[in-house]
Amino acid sequence: MPTVKFVANPSKGDGMPESVQETVRAHLDHGEACLDKGKYDDAIADYDKAIALVPNFALAYTNRGLAYERKGAFDRAIADYTKAIALDPNDAIACSNRGIVYHKQGEFDRAIADYTKAIAIDPNHANAYDNRGTAYAEKGEVDRAIADYDKAIALDPNDAAAYTNRGIAYRKKGDEEQAIADYTEAIALNPNVARAYNNRGYAYEKKGEVDRAIADYTKAIALDPKYALAYDNRGVAYKNKGDEEQAIADFRKALEIDPSDQYAKESLKRLGVTP
Repeated sequence: MPTVKFVANPSKGDGMPESVQETVRAHLDHGEACLDKGKYDDAIADYDKAIALVPNFALAYTNRGLAYERKGAFDRAIADYTKAIALDPNDAIACSNRGIVYHKQGEFDRAIADYTKAIAIDPNHANAYDNRGTAYAEKGEVDRAIADYDKAIALDPNDAAAYTNRGIAYRKKGDEEQAIADYTEAIALNPNVARAYNNRGYAYEKKGEVDRAIADYTKAIALDPKYALAYDNRGVAYKNKGDEEQAIADFRKALEIDPSDQYAKESLKRLGVTP
């Protein structure tokens, strides 16, 4: 999943009068607090006020774009990021964040172009490499994805998400051993991410290590009890192990969490159970 970045308050005023600096900084601070609390409309109102005071302040547009992005107003987010980039062509964060919105809309080429521009501005922008890798992976360009994840990890060796993403790419290549190594590293860095356990479980299952797969799916479920996919995957593992009763229980739980889960429905039918 692409990672969005918030632009912190400026430490100096960029030529603004001191009184305006303080007022704008207060709006940015309050806007950030509102973002953290999920109060996106309140955050937008603060950024509106900052922009009203300084209409050419790129930072305020970048941060308001993030508020719109989190609210799901993607067109308005893109408009704000585009304005920020027009005002400050060296705003790597605005370029990267606009790429993320394009990415979420499935416009992978436009996303990649923005991530690439962010990297050109800031060659140490690890998140841009990570996100571009994910865009390449979704386009099926797995080797280019892995190269970007390699760069992201080199820049930030503690980025658990980059290891998880690279593990997914290696899994797509059929390299289960390297995938497991990456998921294991991700778990060591952040042991509370259900997705890494679920993905490692899937790689173990592909290797025929069903018990290790079940253990990882179980850990993923413990971390995220609403993780329908982990229940589906564990159901498959139990079925492959010959424990149909537990498989049925897991598919039923997946369907309870997500009534639209067609995989769980079909799996139950194949086990002779009415969904």
